[in-house]
Amino acid sequence: MQFDDDADLDTSEVEDVRGSRVPGGRATIGGGIAGLVALLLGLFFGVGPEELGLSSGNREPRTAASSAGEVAQSCRKGRDANTREDCRMVAVVNSTQDFWRDEFTRRGGRYAPASTVFFTDRVNTACGTATAAVGPFYCPADRQVYLDLGFFDELRTKFGASGGPFAQAYVVAHEYGHHVQNLTGTLGLARDGRQGADSDAVKVELQADCYAGVWARHATRTPAESTGRPLVTALTDQDIRDGLDAAAAVGDDRIQERFQGRVTPETWTHGSARQRQQWFYEGYRTGDMERCDTFR
Repeated sequence: MQFDDDADLDTSEVEDVRGSRVPGGRATIGGGIAGLVALLLGLFFGVGPEELGLSSGNREPRTAASSAGEVAQSCRKGRDANTREDCRMVAVVNSTQDFWRDEFTRRGGRYAPASTVFFTDRVNTACGTATAAVGPFYCPADRQVYLDLGFFDELRTKFGASGGPFAQAYVVAHEYGHHVQNLTGTLGLARDGRQGADSDAVKVELQADCYAGVWARHATRTPAESTGRPLVTALTDQDIRDGLDAAAAVGDDRIQERFQGRVTPETWTHGSARQRQQWFYEGYRTGDMERCDTFR
């Protein structure tokens, strides 16, 4: 995955609070047993920690090496995105939102942008206080994506994904898929509390995977607002394979097998590894959000 070295990055779409200390108290999801339950229920790539109804005791965040607001000083150009992980995430956020802004306009609508919050360990959101144990998530109440960059290491070490820059981009694009669902009204279909392979919760997640694929198809064609040129200059077949591998690694069946030793489809919330790959590739193959109707 390559970015235009000379392209400007828009850091206003990212809020960097890494290194900030969040006051102690009840956390919506914590480490230990609560964090393990979150893993087993597949909250990764979910739509907000509040929906699990779990809480943990106090946990003091560790001191972060990164200072709050670092991206504003360090992530200026596409060349920064080609060398730094946090700047890469800024570029992916920019590219994703550039695409959806154009797509909504093409369809006669208006895209309302959502910022991404980089945090370390714990963060306060309109959906509750969450720790890094929940993984990346989208909070519909404040229309923001939350991301602890340490998750990308866990994606490889805990979940067995091959990694790579596009695996990370897939994570962010999936969360912005939830934002698109929030704007179009389909996100609310997952709020009935049902779980299982055929539940609306799974269908919502698979649609977000498909939307991530749609963005990927157009990423090298969508002009950045600041330059009029595509911010993403190259996506290779290996990049797409890395995205498919990441999608499989966080399938409910893979997570359940790894952490509880058995697969229980009646408790699925995100879909199987095969389904997640299938729907991401459907979006990438067609480039058409209309083909992402997982409810049909």
